[in-house]
Amino acid sequence: MAKKKFKDLSSGQKKGVGVLAGLQFLLAGAALRDLRRRPKDLIRGSRGWWMAACGINFAGPLAYFLFGRRSA
Repeated sequence: MAKKKFKDLSSGQKKGVGVLAGLQFLLAGAALRDLRRRPKDLIRGSRGWWMAACGINFAGPLAYFLFGRRSA
């Protein structure tokens, strides 16, 4: 079975891919913004590692929000 190309998707599927991509960029942007503004002592682990993790689809930013932030 050959891989489907983007042009082969239906319009609904293309919209779904667009929505998911937009959500991914918003989530990563929110995590990166929080990382830049949050004091170092309120971040679990290395800021650089969390920034790199934000590039891993949905898992990186979600992991940061769930496990990377300390309470003030």
